[in-house]
Amino acid sequence: MISTCWVTIPLAGASTSTAPSTEWWGYHGGADGAGIAADITGFNTSTPRWRSPLLDGSVYGEPLVAEHEVIVATENDSVYALSTNSGAVLWRRHLGAPVPANTLPCGDISPDVGITGTPVIDLLRHEVFVLDFEARAVPVHFLVGLDLATGDLMTRVALPTPSADQRTYLSRSALTLSHGDVVYSFGGNYGDCGNYHGVVGTVAESAPHRIRTFVVDARPGQREGAVWMGGAAPAVDAAGDVWVTTGNGSVTSPRQPYDHSDAVLELSPQMKLRGFFAPSTWYQDNAADADLSSEPALMGHNLVVATGKAGRIYLLDTRRLGGIGGQIAEIDSRCGDVLDGGVAINADTLFLPCAAGTEAARVTYSPATIRVIWHAQAGAGPPIMAGHRVWTIGADGILYGLNPATGAVLQRVSLGVEDNHFATPSVGAGLLLAPLARGVVAFAAD
Repeated sequence: MISTCWVTIPLAGASTSTAPSTEWWGYHGGADGAGIAADITGFNTSTPRWRSPLLDGSVYGEPLVAEHEVIVATENDSVYALSTNSGAVLWRRHLGAPVPANTLPCGDISPDVGITGTPVIDLLRHEVFVLDFEARAVPVHFLVGLDLATGDLMTRVALPTPSADQRTYLSRSALTLSHGDVVYSFGGNYGDCGNYHGVVGTVAESAPHRIRTFVVDARPGQREGAVWMGGAAPAVDAAGDVWVTTGNGSVTSPRQPYDHSDAVLELSPQMKLRGFFAPSTWYQDNAADADLSSEPALMGHNLVVATGKAGRIYLLDTRRLGGIGGQIAEIDSRCGDVLDGGVAINADTLFLPCAAGTEAARVTYSPATIRVIWHAQAGAGPPIMAGHRVWTIGADGILYGLNPATGAVLQRVSLGVEDNHFATPSVGAGLLLAPLARGVVAFAAD
Protein backbone atom coordinates (compact mmCIF):
# COMPACT_ATOMS: atom_id res chain seq x y z
CA MET A 1 0.00 0.00 0.00
CA ILE A 2 1.31 3.48 -0.87
CA SER A 3 1.79 5.78 2.09
CA THR A 4 -0.48 8.78 1.55
CA CYS A 5 1.78 11.16 3.45
CA TRP A 6 4.51 10.39 0.91
CA VAL A 7 2.63 10.25 -2.37
CA THR A 8 2.27 14.01 -2.83
CA ILE A 9 6.00 14.71 -2.63
CA PRO A 10 7.05 13.76 -6.19
CA LEU A 11 4.78 16.27 -7.91
CA ALA A 12 4.90 18.97 -5.26
CA GLY A 13 8.68 18.98 -5.04
CA ALA A 14 8.43 19.50 -1.31
CA SER A 15 11.50 19.22 0.87
CA THR A 16 11.53 16.79 3.77
CA SER A 17 14.11 15.62 6.29
CA THR A 18 12.73 12.11 6.80
CA ALA A 19 11.03 9.50 4.65
CA PRO A 20 8.60 6.78 5.72
CA SER A 21 10.16 3.34 5.66
CA THR A 22 7.69 2.01 3.07
CA GLU A 23 8.62 3.92 -0.11
CA TRP A 24 11.97 5.06 -1.50
CA TRP A 25 10.90 6.60 -4.78
CA GLY A 26 14.07 8.41 -5.80
CA TYR A 27 17.77 8.77 -5.05
CA HIS A 28 18.30 8.95 -1.28
CA GLY A 29 14.57 8.77 -0.76
CA GLY A 30 13.14 11.62 -2.78
CA ALA A 31 13.21 15.21 -3.93
CA ASP A 32 15.66 16.71 -1.45
CA GLY A 33 17.96 13.66 -1.33
CA ALA A 34 18.04 13.72 2.47
CA GLY A 35 18.58 9.96 2.68
CA ILE A 36 16.86 9.53 6.06
CA ALA A 37 14.31 6.76 6.73
CA ALA A 38 11.84 7.04 9.60
CA ASP A 39 10.05 4.38 11.65
CA ILE A 40 12.91 1.87 11.66
CA THR A 41 14.62 0.83 14.89
CA GLY A 42 17.37 -1.30 13.36
CA PHE A 43 18.34 -4.00 10.86
CA ASN A 44 19.57 -7.56 11.27
CA THR A 45 22.61 -7.80 9.00
CA SER A 46 23.81 -11.18 10.29
CA THR A 47 21.76 -13.01 7.62
CA PRO A 48 20.19 -11.51 4.50
CA ARG A 49 16.41 -11.65 4.16
CA TRP A 50 17.01 -12.43 0.48
CA ARG A 51 19.38 -12.06 -2.44
CA SER A 52 18.09 -11.38 -5.91
CA PRO A 53 18.88 -13.64 -8.85
CA LEU A 54 21.87 -12.65 -10.93
CA LEU A 55 20.78 -9.74 -13.12
CA ASP A 56 21.79 -9.29 -16.76
CA GLY A 57 24.26 -6.44 -16.25
CA SER A 58 26.11 -4.25 -13.77
CA VAL A 59 24.08 -2.21 -11.27
CA TYR A 60 25.23 1.39 -10.90
CA GLY A 61 22.09 2.98 -9.49
CA GLU A 62 20.42 2.81 -6.08
CA PRO A 63 17.58 0.27 -5.58
CA LEU A 64 14.17 1.97 -5.29
CA VAL A 65 11.03 0.76 -3.51
CA ALA A 66 7.36 1.31 -4.28
CA GLU A 67 4.43 -0.77 -3.13
CA HIS A 68 5.63 -4.41 -3.14
CA GLU A 69 8.45 -3.88 -5.65
CA VAL A 70 12.16 -3.14 -5.61
CA ILE A 71 13.12 -1.38 -8.85
CA VAL A 72 16.67 -1.77 -10.15
CA ALA A 73 18.23 -1.06 -13.55
CA THR A 74 21.32 -2.47 -15.28
CA GLU A 75 23.97 -1.42 -17.76
CA ASN A 76 22.42 -3.96 -20.15
CA ASP A 77 19.50 -1.52 -20.60
CA SER A 78 17.15 -3.64 -18.50
CA VAL A 79 14.78 -2.64 -15.71
CA TYR A 80 13.73 -5.20 -13.09
CA ALA A 81 10.94 -5.28 -10.52
CA LEU A 82 11.84 -7.59 -7.64
CA SER A 83 9.50 -8.83 -4.93
CA THR A 84 10.05 -7.09 -1.60
CA ASN A 85 9.13 -10.41 0.08
CA SER A 86 11.56 -12.72 -1.71
CA GLY A 87 13.68 -10.86 -4.27
CA ALA A 88 12.11 -12.90 -7.08
CA VAL A 89 11.76 -11.18 -10.45
CA LEU A 90 8.20 -9.89 -10.91
CA TRP A 91 8.91 -8.40 -14.33
CA ARG A 92 11.85 -7.42 -16.52
CA ARG A 93 11.85 -4.95 -19.38
CA HIS A 94 14.81 -4.93 -21.79
CA LEU A 95 14.78 -1.56 -23.55
CA GLY A 96 17.35 -2.08 -26.28
CA ALA A 97 20.97 -2.91 -27.00
CA PRO A 98 23.37 -1.00 -24.73
CA VAL A 99 26.34 0.85 -26.21
CA PRO A 100 29.55 -1.24 -26.23
CA ALA A 101 32.20 0.48 -24.12
CA ASN A 102 34.85 -0.10 -26.77
CA THR A 103 32.93 2.18 -29.18
CA LEU A 104 33.15 5.16 -26.78
CA PRO A 105 36.02 7.67 -26.84
CA CYS A 106 36.83 7.03 -23.15
CA GLY A 107 35.20 5.87 -19.91
CA ASP A 108 35.50 3.34 -17.10
CA ILE A 109 32.21 1.43 -17.41
CA SER A 110 32.47 -1.88 -19.25
CA PRO A 111 31.64 -3.96 -21.19
CA ASP A 112 28.48 -1.95 -21.99
CA VAL A 113 26.92 1.39 -21.11
CA GLY A 114 23.15 1.31 -20.77
CA ILE A 115 21.34 2.62 -17.68
CA THR A 116 23.86 4.18 -15.31
CA GLY A 117 21.93 6.69 -13.19
CA THR A 118 19.35 5.79 -10.55
CA PRO A 119 15.76 5.74 -11.88
CA VAL A 120 12.86 7.66 -10.31
CA ILE A 121 9.28 6.58 -9.57
CA ASP A 122 6.20 8.78 -9.85
CA LEU A 123 3.87 7.16 -7.33
CA LEU A 124 0.79 8.99 -8.58
CA ARG A 125 1.30 7.94 -12.20
CA HIS A 126 2.57 4.47 -11.19
CA GLU A 127 5.42 5.04 -13.62
CA VAL A 128 9.14 4.40 -13.26
CA PHE A 129 11.47 6.55 -15.37
CA VAL A 130 14.97 5.59 -16.52
CA LEU A 131 17.51 7.23 -18.81
CA ASP A 132 19.00 4.61 -21.11
CA PHE A 133 21.72 4.70 -23.77
CA GLU A 134 21.03 2.60 -26.85
CA ALA A 135 23.36 1.35 -29.57
CA ARG A 136 21.65 2.37 -32.77
CA ALA A 137 23.29 3.45 -36.03
CA VAL A 138 23.94 6.63 -34.06
CA PRO A 139 23.82 5.97 -30.26
CA VAL A 140 20.96 7.82 -28.55
CA HIS A 141 19.99 8.65 -24.96
CA PHE A 142 16.28 8.04 -24.24
CA LEU A 143 14.05 8.92 -21.32
CA VAL A 144 11.78 5.92 -20.86
CA GLY A 145 8.76 5.52 -18.58
CA LEU A 146 7.44 2.08 -17.64
CA ASP A 147 4.27 0.98 -15.89
CA LEU A 148 5.23 0.23 -12.30
CA ALA A 149 2.98 -2.83 -12.09
CA THR A 150 3.76 -4.48 -15.43
CA GLY A 151 6.84 -2.89 -17.01
CA ASP A 152 4.79 -1.89 -20.06
CA LEU A 153 6.06 1.11 -22.01
CA MET A 154 4.35 4.42 -21.13
CA THR A 155 6.84 7.11 -22.22
CA ARG A 156 9.74 7.19 -24.66
CA VAL A 157 11.52 10.33 -25.85
CA ALA A 158 14.99 10.92 -27.30
CA LEU A 159 16.91 13.54 -25.35
CA PRO A 160 18.87 16.27 -27.13
CA THR A 161 22.49 17.13 -26.37
CA PRO A 162 24.33 20.38 -27.22
CA SER A 163 26.81 18.58 -29.47
CA ALA A 164 25.59 15.93 -31.88
CA ASP A 165 27.79 12.97 -30.98
CA GLN A 166 26.06 11.50 -27.92
CA ARG A 167 28.89 9.02 -27.33
CA THR A 168 30.70 11.78 -25.40
CA TYR A 169 27.78 12.14 -22.95
CA LEU A 170 27.01 10.05 -19.86
CA SER A 171 24.01 10.39 -17.56
CA ARG A 172 25.70 9.47 -14.29
CA SER A 173 23.38 11.45 -12.02
CA ALA A 174 20.06 10.08 -10.80
CA LEU A 175 16.74 11.25 -12.13
CA THR A 176 14.30 13.15 -9.92
CA LEU A 177 10.88 14.83 -10.13
CA SER A 178 9.71 18.43 -9.85
CA HIS A 179 6.15 19.70 -10.39
CA GLY A 180 5.24 17.13 -13.02
CA ASP A 181 8.63 17.18 -14.73
CA VAL A 182 11.34 14.54 -14.83
CA VAL A 183 14.70 16.18 -14.11
CA TYR A 184 17.80 14.69 -15.76
CA SER A 185 21.41 15.69 -16.33
CA PHE A 186 24.43 14.90 -18.49
CA GLY A 187 28.16 14.97 -18.02
CA GLY A 188 30.94 13.19 -19.86
CA ASN A 189 32.62 9.81 -19.66
CA TYR A 190 35.46 9.20 -17.25
CA GLY A 191 38.43 11.02 -18.75
CA ASP A 192 36.43 14.05 -19.96
CA CYS A 193 37.14 13.21 -23.58
CA GLY A 194 35.45 14.69 -26.61
CA ASN A 195 33.17 17.64 -27.11
CA TYR A 196 30.52 17.51 -24.38
CA HIS A 197 28.79 20.09 -22.18
CA GLY A 198 27.15 19.71 -18.79
CA VAL A 199 23.37 19.72 -19.08
CA VAL A 200 20.44 19.93 -16.67
CA GLY A 201 17.08 19.29 -18.30
CA THR A 202 13.41 18.63 -17.64
CA VAL A 203 10.87 16.57 -19.53
CA ALA A 204 7.17 17.20 -18.88
CA GLU A 205 5.47 13.97 -17.87
CA SER A 206 2.18 15.01 -19.48
CA ALA A 207 3.89 16.29 -22.67
CA PRO A 208 7.19 14.43 -22.98
CA HIS A 209 8.36 16.32 -26.06
CA ARG A 210 8.41 19.55 -24.01
CA ILE A 211 12.05 19.58 -23.01
CA ARG A 212 13.84 22.48 -21.30
CA THR A 213 17.59 22.60 -20.70
CA PHE A 214 20.36 24.62 -19.11
CA VAL A 215 23.82 24.13 -20.62
CA VAL A 216 27.13 24.63 -18.79
CA ASP A 217 30.23 25.84 -20.66
CA ALA A 218 27.96 26.96 -23.45
CA ARG A 219 30.05 29.69 -25.10
CA PRO A 220 31.84 28.99 -28.39
CA GLY A 221 35.01 27.00 -27.82
CA GLN A 222 33.99 25.86 -24.31
CA ARG A 223 33.31 22.28 -23.19
CA GLU A 224 32.98 20.05 -20.10
CA GLY A 225 31.29 21.33 -16.93
CA ALA A 226 29.70 17.92 -16.19
CA VAL A 227 26.62 17.61 -14.02
CA TRP A 228 27.33 14.23 -12.44
CA MET A 229 27.55 14.63 -8.61
CA GLY A 230 28.88 11.13 -7.99
CA GLY A 231 25.58 9.61 -9.05
CA ALA A 232 23.37 11.80 -6.85
CA ALA A 233 20.20 13.41 -8.13
CA PRO A 234 19.61 17.14 -8.44
CA ALA A 235 18.00 18.44 -5.25
CA VAL A 236 14.54 19.99 -5.58
CA ASP A 237 13.29 22.57 -3.09
CA ALA A 238 9.70 23.32 -2.03
CA ALA A 239 9.28 25.86 -4.86
CA GLY A 240 10.37 23.32 -7.46
CA ASP A 241 13.74 24.95 -8.07
CA VAL A 242 16.48 22.53 -9.09
CA TRP A 243 19.89 22.56 -7.38
CA VAL A 244 23.03 20.96 -8.84
CA THR A 245 26.78 21.16 -8.65
CA THR A 246 28.86 21.32 -11.80
CA GLY A 247 32.21 19.77 -12.61
CA ASN A 248 35.44 21.14 -14.00
CA GLY A 249 35.12 23.22 -17.15
CA SER A 250 37.48 24.11 -19.94
CA VAL A 251 38.22 27.65 -18.69
CA THR A 252 41.38 27.64 -16.58
CA SER A 253 42.33 31.32 -16.48
CA PRO A 254 40.73 34.21 -14.54
CA ARG A 255 41.22 36.35 -17.63
CA GLN A 256 38.52 34.37 -19.43
CA PRO A 257 34.77 34.72 -18.76
CA TYR A 258 33.36 32.53 -16.01
CA ASP A 259 31.65 29.43 -17.49
CA HIS A 260 29.34 28.16 -14.66
CA SER A 261 31.70 25.27 -13.96
CA ASP A 262 32.84 24.19 -10.44
CA ALA A 263 29.64 25.70 -9.10
CA VAL A 264 26.39 25.38 -7.22
CA LEU A 265 23.55 26.34 -9.57
CA GLU A 266 19.96 27.13 -8.66
CA LEU A 267 17.66 26.72 -11.67
CA SER A 268 13.98 27.55 -11.98
CA PRO A 269 11.52 24.85 -13.13
CA GLN A 270 11.89 26.48 -16.57
CA MET A 271 15.66 25.86 -16.40
CA LYS A 272 16.52 29.56 -16.01
CA LEU A 273 19.52 30.38 -13.81
CA ARG A 274 18.35 32.00 -10.57
CA GLY A 275 21.77 32.18 -8.93
CA PHE A 276 25.15 30.52 -8.59
CA PHE A 277 28.14 30.12 -6.32
CA ALA A 278 31.69 29.24 -7.32
CA PRO A 279 34.87 29.20 -5.23
CA SER A 280 37.30 32.03 -5.93
CA THR A 281 39.70 29.25 -7.02
CA TRP A 282 37.29 27.96 -9.70
CA TYR A 283 39.75 28.27 -12.59
CA GLN A 284 42.49 26.54 -10.60
CA ASP A 285 40.02 23.83 -9.59
CA ASN A 286 39.15 23.39 -13.27
CA ALA A 287 42.80 22.92 -14.19
CA ALA A 288 43.29 20.37 -11.39
CA ASP A 289 39.99 18.45 -11.85
CA ALA A 290 39.14 19.51 -8.28
CA ASP A 291 35.54 20.51 -8.84
CA LEU A 292 32.41 20.45 -6.69
CA SER A 293 31.01 16.94 -6.98
CA SER A 294 28.54 16.32 -4.16
CA GLU A 295 24.82 16.99 -4.30
CA PRO A 296 23.91 20.40 -2.81
CA ALA A 297 22.57 19.77 0.71
CA LEU A 298 19.48 21.90 1.38
CA MET A 299 19.59 22.44 5.14
CA GLY A 300 16.66 24.72 5.87
CA HIS A 301 17.05 28.16 7.44
CA ASN A 302 18.01 29.36 3.93
CA LEU A 303 21.29 27.45 4.00
CA VAL A 304 22.87 25.03 1.53
CA VAL A 305 26.14 23.09 1.81
CA ALA A 306 28.38 21.95 -1.05
CA THR A 307 31.70 20.17 -1.25
CA GLY A 308 33.79 18.13 -3.66
CA LYS A 309 37.20 17.03 -4.82
CA ALA A 310 39.14 20.02 -3.49
CA GLY A 311 38.31 18.99 0.08
CA ARG A 312 36.63 22.24 1.08
CA ILE A 313 33.10 22.53 2.51
CA TYR A 314 31.14 25.66 1.62
CA LEU A 315 28.16 27.05 3.54
CA LEU A 316 25.92 29.23 1.37
CA ASP A 317 22.82 31.41 1.71
CA THR A 318 20.09 30.15 -0.63
CA ARG A 319 18.68 33.69 -0.98
CA ARG A 320 22.02 35.14 -2.13
CA LEU A 321 24.37 32.47 -3.45
CA GLY A 322 26.88 35.23 -3.95
CA GLY A 323 28.50 34.33 -7.25
CA ILE A 324 32.25 33.83 -7.22
CA GLY A 325 33.61 33.71 -3.66
CA GLY A 326 30.19 34.37 -2.11
CA GLN A 327 30.18 31.74 0.64
CA ILE A 328 29.10 32.45 4.22
CA ALA A 329 31.73 30.08 5.57
CA GLU A 330 34.40 27.74 4.23
CA ILE A 331 36.20 24.97 6.12
CA ASP A 332 38.59 22.12 5.42
CA SER A 333 36.66 18.86 5.18
CA ARG A 334 39.43 16.85 6.89
CA CYS A 335 38.53 14.15 4.36
CA GLY A 336 42.02 13.79 2.92
CA ASP A 337 40.45 12.53 -0.30
CA VAL A 338 37.62 13.37 -2.70
CA LEU A 339 33.97 13.85 -1.69
CA ASP A 340 31.69 12.61 -4.47
CA GLY A 341 28.02 11.73 -4.34
CA GLY A 342 24.89 12.21 -2.28
CA VAL A 343 24.78 13.19 1.37
CA ALA A 344 22.45 12.29 4.25
CA ILE A 345 20.85 15.13 6.17
CA ASN A 346 19.59 14.62 9.73
CA ALA A 347 18.37 17.95 11.10
CA ASP A 348 21.53 20.06 11.50
CA THR A 349 23.97 17.20 10.77
CA LEU A 350 25.35 16.16 7.38
CA PHE A 351 26.91 12.77 6.64
CA LEU A 352 29.34 13.18 3.77
CA PRO A 353 30.72 10.70 1.17
CA CYS A 354 34.44 10.97 1.76
CA ALA A 355 36.43 8.35 -0.16
CA ALA A 356 38.82 7.96 2.79
CA GLY A 357 36.01 7.31 5.29
CA THR A 358 32.57 8.76 5.91
CA GLU A 359 32.49 11.96 7.92
CA ALA A 360 29.94 14.16 9.65
CA ALA A 361 29.60 17.94 9.76
CA ARG A 362 27.22 20.09 11.79
CA VAL A 363 25.60 23.37 10.83
CA THR A 364 24.59 26.03 13.32
CA TYR A 365 22.06 28.60 12.24
CA SER A 366 22.63 31.71 14.34
CA PRO A 367 25.29 32.64 13.49
CA ALA A 368 25.52 30.44 10.38
CA THR A 369 28.60 28.23 10.73
CA ILE A 370 29.69 24.67 9.91
CA ARG A 371 32.25 22.32 11.47
CA VAL A 372 33.38 18.71 11.05
CA ILE A 373 32.40 16.65 14.10
CA TRP A 374 33.88 13.24 13.21
CA HIS A 375 35.71 11.32 10.53
CA ALA A 376 35.23 7.56 10.35
CA GLN A 377 37.88 5.02 9.46
CA ALA A 378 35.38 3.09 7.34
CA GLY A 379 32.91 3.64 4.55
CA ALA A 380 33.27 5.76 1.45
CA GLY A 381 30.14 5.68 -0.68
CA PRO A 382 27.18 8.06 -0.40
CA PRO A 383 25.64 7.44 3.05
CA ILE A 384 22.06 7.18 4.23
CA MET A 385 20.66 7.03 7.78
CA ALA A 386 18.15 4.50 9.12
CA GLY A 387 17.71 2.43 12.24
CA HIS A 388 20.02 4.65 14.31
CA ARG A 389 22.90 3.91 11.95
CA VAL A 390 24.66 5.69 9.11
CA TRP A 391 24.89 3.13 6.29
CA THR A 392 27.65 3.38 3.71
CA ILE A 393 29.32 0.98 1.28
CA GLY A 394 33.10 1.08 1.30
CA ALA A 395 35.48 0.59 -1.60
CA ASP A 396 36.27 -2.73 0.10
CA GLY A 397 32.77 -3.99 -0.73
CA ILE A 398 31.62 -3.88 2.91
CA LEU A 399 28.34 -2.36 4.05
CA TYR A 400 29.04 -0.46 7.26
CA GLY A 401 26.59 0.68 9.93
CA LEU A 402 28.16 3.62 11.75
CA ASN A 403 27.26 5.31 15.01
CA PRO A 404 25.80 8.67 13.90
CA ALA A 405 27.24 10.42 16.98
CA THR A 406 30.83 9.19 16.67
CA GLY A 407 31.39 7.35 13.38
CA ALA A 408 32.33 4.13 15.18
CA VAL A 409 31.56 0.92 13.27
CA LEU A 410 28.62 -0.85 14.90
CA GLN A 411 27.68 -3.28 12.10
CA ARG A 412 29.38 -4.59 8.99
CA VAL A 413 28.64 -7.13 6.30
CA SER A 414 30.62 -8.08 3.20
CA LEU A 415 28.79 -7.55 -0.08
CA GLY A 416 31.60 -8.48 -2.46
CA VAL A 417 33.33 -6.38 -5.09
CA GLU A 418 31.14 -3.58 -6.44
CA ASP A 419 31.14 -2.59 -10.11
CA ASN A 420 29.89 0.85 -9.07
CA HIS A 421 32.33 3.37 -7.55
CA PHE A 422 29.47 5.25 -5.83
CA ALA A 423 27.24 2.44 -4.56
CA THR A 424 24.64 3.61 -2.04
CA PRO A 425 22.05 1.64 -0.04
CA SER A 426 18.35 2.39 0.36
CA VAL A 427 15.45 1.57 2.66
CA GLY A 428 11.88 0.51 1.90
CA ALA A 429 9.19 -1.98 2.87
CA GLY A 430 11.02 -2.61 6.14
CA LEU A 431 14.20 -3.60 4.30
CA LEU A 432 17.73 -2.27 4.08
CA LEU A 433 18.74 -2.76 0.44
CA ALA A 434 22.26 -2.77 -0.95
CA PRO A 435 23.24 -2.99 -4.62
CA LEU A 436 25.60 -5.77 -5.61
CA ALA A 437 27.73 -5.91 -8.73
CA ARG A 438 24.85 -7.64 -10.56
CA GLY A 439 22.03 -7.82 -8.06
CA VAL A 440 20.50 -6.63 -4.80
CA VAL A 441 20.67 -7.95 -1.24
CA ALA A 442 18.02 -7.20 1.41
CA PHE A 443 18.28 -7.17 5.20
CA ALA A 444 15.16 -7.18 7.38
CA ALA A 445 14.32 -4.74 10.13
CA ASP A 446 14.78 -6.01 13.70
